[in-house]
Amino acid sequence: MSFAIPTDQDDVRQDALLALTTQFVQQGHPIHYAKHMATATIFQADLDLRNAQFSRLLAWLKDHHSEIYTQAVEISEAVRQEFEQRLTGQF
Repeated sequence: MSFAIPTDQDDVRQDALLALTTQFVQQGHPIHYAKHMATATIFQADLDLRNAQFSRLLAWLKDHHSEIYTQAVEISEAVRQEFEQRLTGQF
């Protein structure tokens, strides 16, 4: 499953990448490291956001749709296990 990212969101990400890279260079980091540091910072922020969104969704399901909450948690756990198996090469 994939989702198209709107172009304006791409622009925001590129602007953020440039601004963070510039900030890291101004702090004295070499440009080639600064690019990686900026990318990692944005990636981590994106992961934190998605984790918060998912946590809020699960809490909402628990409060408003308790009949499917357990199944949603089970699906979430199955996805986590599948992901870890792909990372470790254990199929």
